[in-house]
Amino acid sequence: MIAGTREINYLRISVTDRCNFRCIYCIPAAPFKRIEHDSIARYEEILRIVRLGCDMGITKVRVTGGEPFVRKGIFSFIRRLCRIPQLKDISITTNGSCLNPDKIKELMDMGIQRLNFSLDTLMPEKFIRITQRDQFQRVWDNIMAALDIGMSPIKINTVALKGFNDDEIQAIAGLTREYPFHVRFIEYMPMGDTDVDADRQILTRDIKDIIINTHGPLTPVPKGINDGPAKTYRLAGAPGILGFITPISSNFCSECNRLRLTSRGTLRPCLLSNNETDILTPLRNGADDEALKQLMVTALKDKPLYHNLEKRTARDVPLNHMTAIGG
Repeated sequence: MIAGTREINYLRISVTDRCNFRCIYCIPAAPFKRIEHDSIARYEEILRIVRLGCDMGITKVRVTGGEPFVRKGIFSFIRRLCRIPQLKDISITTNGSCLNPDKIKELMDMGIQRLNFSLDTLMPEKFIRITQRDQFQRVWDNIMAALDIGMSPIKINTVALKGFNDDEIQAIAGLTREYPFHVRFIEYMPMGDTDVDADRQILTRDIKDIIINTHGPLTPVPKGINDGPAKTYRLAGAPGILGFITPISSNFCSECNRLRLTSRGTLRPCLLSNNETDILTPLRNGADDEALKQLMVTALKDKPLYHNLEKRTARDVPLNHMTAIGG
């Protein structure tokens, strides 16, 4: 698929808006209505959309939520997803709390080589403050289990926030000196109405300064064929890699190769735009494959080259919270 001059080969699939964590920067501050069960795309519907996307050039998929492993039947869905021959790269983003070593081994046997764990702190007490759940040790044990089983690469995604975890940037970056992890620091993006204000943002240049002052220089690492927008580096002698995702300080929209399928069955060409195309309703109303493919083409016409997030007012911020879109 083509959007302007960009080849779109990456589909991110949100299978649920539910999550067993209540992370302060993700869940709305005010009470919000969950998506009704009948409005969530069924697995068979998602698989049909994925196969049509593969016919049009999709080769990479990431399964997200909410938390994907809270949805019933998720392992069966992933198994079927892994059987689609055109897909060369399938990964899953998870908070890690619903897994165990046996489940991780089952995922690897299916063909999943990469898990992306969301982890914003290495301190159990602070983990409770951020997630509202006492699950740090379980998450950490599952990260180590994935390492022991042989998953590679294991990615750890950290949203850096002033006053929450900025005092741990050195320690989290230091994980790459001990383990072959890909640790990625993500600039906070204001999404919907949460308890985190924009002034909590820490820009990548400041994160890098903290790391360099503690650990020494960062050496750039060339991008791999299936790498995302992160700019990657390595500390001297480190087996792991540090990545920085910069939606605020360095716009990478012109390089974006992804299309999102929300759990509501809408195609979203940009995380930071409210433009969506409903593909689930036409599918349920009997649309044929060519009509559904045309909806994908139509959705990509709205894919922007620049998000101008740093200049937006509160009214311009995406209306949907992160769990409704898919992180």
